[in-house]
Amino acid sequence: MTISPVHIRTLADDLYAWLPEERGWGLANCGLLVSDRTALWIDAPYDRALAGRWLAESQARMPDGVAVDRVVVTHANGDHLWGAVVLPEAEVVTTRHAIDNAHFEPTPEQLQQLVQGLDGDTPTGWYLKQNFGRYDWTATPVVEPAMLVQGELEFRVGAYPVHLIGLEPAHTTGDLIVHLPAQDTVFSGDVVFASTPEQPGDHAVHWAGPLSGVLAGCERVLATGAGTIVPGHGPVLDRAGVRAHMDYLAHVQERAHERHRAGVPAVQAAREIIAEGRYPELGLPERLVVTVGTEYRHLDGSPERSALEVMGELAQVAAELRIPAQRGGGSGVGAGLAI
Repeated sequence: MTISPVHIRTLADDLYAWLPEERGWGLANCGLLVSDRTALWIDAPYDRALAGRWLAESQARMPDGVAVDRVVVTHANGDHLWGAVVLPEAEVVTTRHAIDNAHFEPTPEQLQQLVQGLDGDTPTGWYLKQNFGRYDWTATPVVEPAMLVQGELEFRVGAYPVHLIGLEPAHTTGDLIVHLPAQDTVFSGDVVFASTPEQPGDHAVHWAGPLSGVLAGCERVLATGAGTIVPGHGPVLDRAGVRAHMDYLAHVQERAHERHRAGVPAVQAAREIIAEGRYPELGLPERLVVTVGTEYRHLDGSPERSALEVMGELAQVAAELRIPAQRGGGSGVGAGLAI
């Protein structure tokens, strides 16, 4: 499987965004801020091949003699960090808690072995191959961040100010947002999964939570006053688009709490929320298994579970949703699996 063309969009003076045109796991947005002396990446693509494409696009937009010498990582999920391997001389910056979060995830080597080694006739094996088989993490060591942010940090790329703002636990335990005031832009990381009528996105997936923390992160994005918001995944938004995403998050939160009070188990609650069909345009509805499960964990005070265990439950729900899609039920549910 290959990745379809990526759109490189000029957002403002010397600011560019890498925006994958497909939906799906791992296809994250990235940013490039250029000056006459230095350049900054905001996040890095998922694997070495994608990151090499983004590096070539970046070099075509930088003055002679200028290199990307710093990568700000909005959180330590691999689809925002692992591609930094193509910039061995660059300083990687993220939050202190992002390092702790990364220890709960499989390494690139482990994930590659899972994708290649699991039986494709099982729900988990089928799902991982379908959604992650396009990536190649061969010889992809995880880059160790050189600078860890706690709270807020400001620096400059040439004449341009860059403001990093750490968040309370939301998508992960170590999220930050990147505010570029001169460009009136914020890179939100995965506290925002964007969708518009013209370019539908995917359902959000949140590993740390609670959803109140994700909503607080969205409010912090808006509090910068920026008019352009680049989400972790999906199309570029204006402020109204962020508010619309917050309405979606509040809906999921409300439904999860209702079902928790009724004693409905988390996975079944996710099934019921999916079955409502409230957001049929969104792909990957099975990801509600993760987000609802995370919310239940906070409501119950229960410990965090392994990512592989959670993905097994998600894959089972995805397999259930696949059957009506194959019979011609062309809803957003089926479309979410066809990547």
